[in-house]
Amino acid sequence: MVRTRSSGRYAFPSVNMAREMTLPVPTSVLWRTSDSHVPYEKALADMDVRVDAILEGRGGEEVWLLEHPPVYTAGTSANEADLVDARFPVFRTGRGGQYTYHGPGQRVAYVMLDLKVRRPDVRAYVRGLEEWIIRALKILGVQGERRDGRVGIWVMRIENGVEREDKIAAIGVRMRKWITFHGISLNVAPDLSHYSGIVPCGVKAHGVTSLKELGINAGMKDVDEALRTAFEEVFDTPTRVHAPPRFS
Repeated sequence: MVRTRSSGRYAFPSVNMAREMTLPVPTSVLWRTSDSHVPYEKALADMDVRVDAILEGRGGEEVWLLEHPPVYTAGTSANEADLVDARFPVFRTGRGGQYTYHGPGQRVAYVMLDLKVRRPDVRAYVRGLEEWIIRALKILGVQGERRDGRVGIWVMRIENGVEREDKIAAIGVRMRKWITFHGISLNVAPDLSHYSGIVPCGVKAHGVTSLKELGINAGMKDVDEALRTAFEEVFDTPTRVHAPPRFS
């Protein structure tokens, strides 16, 4: 089933990824959700298969929603000193960024899009991911914000009468011949103590938070629906849940 897009609800031409393209944007994006926890190495292998299929014309674009068992991942800019306590498996990955944590209660969204037919611009793509998260959070009742020089989405909150700034969503991307993979992670209700084993994204001055810690009573299905609605707006492409076999 393909959902019709709702383009034009908001006027954000600077982040509309369908703008300034030279070829037609795909008619829909496969929206896939895994209900069980997916091992990190399996997710990497699955993304590789999908990216190759897109490159070879055997498969289409996909957004894959999932949760991982607890794991730390190191991006290409990771500083070894930021791995404080390797209590969980550590994976070196080719995505951008530094150390981050994935685990139960966190919604990971891996995004495999063909920027050749959208807009071959890495900065515009990352800004599109940021806008996607911000709009999804707005649907859920949270004001997410960008910060210059810090990738990810941040929230301001009051704790014990003191204003603080915490990260609620991370972004890490990789590309192969303009096909994107890896993507975003949004803290819904993870065990935030698991972050103590690393310096998240190399930022020591600020903490991490979650929807649960902010008092937002949202389950994964609520988060998934907000992400889907916001994705269709920002990337100006409808999504479909049911599809033929993944690859020929």
